[in-house]
Amino acid sequence: MSSDPNCIFCKIIAAEVPAAVVYEDDSVLAFLDIGPLADGHLLVVPHEHYIRLTDVPPERCAQMASVLPFLGRAVLEVTKAEGFNVLLNQGTVAGQAVPHIHFHIIPRKKDDLLGYRWNSGKYPEGRAAQLASAYQAALARLAS
Repeated sequence: MSSDPNCIFCKIIAAEVPAAVVYEDDSVLAFLDIGPLADGHLLVVPHEHYIRLTDVPPERCAQMASVLPFLGRAVLEVTKAEGFNVLLNQGTVAGQAVPHIHFHIIPRKKDDLLGYRWNSGKYPEGRAAQLASAYQAALARLAS
């Protein structure tokens, strides 16, 4: 198993740093965020040290994702939240503060004031088709 001795999440996984752990299996650890956006905010991390989602092997990604519904049900029950956000930030520009891939499960209640900036737009004529074609070509190259 790979780890980074300077990574706070690797230290939590190794039990070198305390955390309020709520779930662990052979591949995943879930614990309370020490800087929660809402009461009950969880972090879900793989045992192995990966910085980016794009570095995670598909089978490990599937293992991480497979616990999200289970943990989500617990979040709803424990926090009495009406819903939750599942969030992953890749790269500092996207808000990734710890360089170890992790999912956030953030409980949400009506009028919780957390908000979410979703500045949707529209594609100019032909741009969606151009992007779809470019994605298809990239995916074909990446699959081979």
